[in-house]
Amino acid sequence: MRKSHPLRRAVLAGAATVSGIVLLLTLKPASGPASAQAGAAPQQTAATQQEPQGGSGQQTGTQTVTGEVARTEYGPVQVRLTVSGGKITKADAVQAPKGGLSDQKTAMAVPKLNQEAVTKQSAQIDAVSGATYTSGGYKQSLQSAIDKAKASTGGGSSASGGGSGQAQARTVTGTVAQTQYGPVQVRVTLEGRKVTKAEAVQAPKGGLSDQKTAMAVPKLNQEAVSAQSAKIDAVSGATYTSTGYKQSLQSALDKAGG
Repeated sequence: MRKSHPLRRAVLAGAATVSGIVLLLTLKPASGPASAQAGAAPQQTAATQQEPQGGSGQQTGTQTVTGEVARTEYGPVQVRLTVSGGKITKADAVQAPKGGLSDQKTAMAVPKLNQEAVTKQSAQIDAVSGATYTSGGYKQSLQSAIDKAKASTGGGSSASGGGSGQAQARTVTGTVAQTQYGPVQVRVTLEGRKVTKAEAVQAPKGGLSDQKTAMAVPKLNQEAVSAQSAKIDAVSGATYTSTGYKQSLQSALDKAGG
C-alpha cells in the first residue's frame, strides 16, 4: 500500500499539469481586446482622412474683385464684387456720389444696384430712376470688376480656350467724333473679336446735353455689345450724340480689326 502512494501522486500531478495547460490555452484568446483595439484604429484614421477632403472643398473659388473707378458728373463710383465658384455672391459700391442731394440718391440707388448685380450676374442691369449718373457709373465699374474676375479665373479654369481667350482681351479707343453739341469718343473692350464692353469716354455735356447724354449713352453702350457692330439705332431725342457715338464706335472696331 505504501508503494502505491507515489504512483497515485504522480498520476494526480500529471493530471494537474494537463489541466493547467488547458487553462492557459483557453486564456490566450482573452488577449483579443488588444487586437480589437488595433482593428478600431484604422476606422478612426479613415474618419480623419475624410475631414480634410470636406474642408478643402469649402475653400475653393472665392475671391474679391474691385472694378475701376467710373467718373460721373456728381462723383466717382466704384464697385467691389465677391465671386465664389464663378458666381457673383455679393456686390458693394465702395465709392458713390455724396454730399447734399447725392446722399439721398446714393442711399436710394446703391442697394438696388447691388441687388440687381447679384440677380443678373452681369452688368446688364437697369438704371435706377432718379439716379441715372450713379447707375451709369455703377454699371461701368461693375463691368470692369466682372472682366477682372473672368481674367483671374479664366487662365486656371481650362487650358483650351479659357487662357488663350483672356490673353487676347484688349481695349481699343476710337477717334473723337465732333458733333454740334460736343465731342463723342467710344472705347471698347474685346476678347478675341467679341465686344464685351463699350463706353463713351467723351460725350456732350452742359445744360440740356447732360440729360440727353445720361439718357442715351447707357443705351448706346448696351446696343454696341448686343449688335457687335456700329450698326445700332440712334436714341430718340439724342440724334447728334448717337451719330457721333456710332462714328467713334466704328473707328474703334476698325482699329481692333473687327
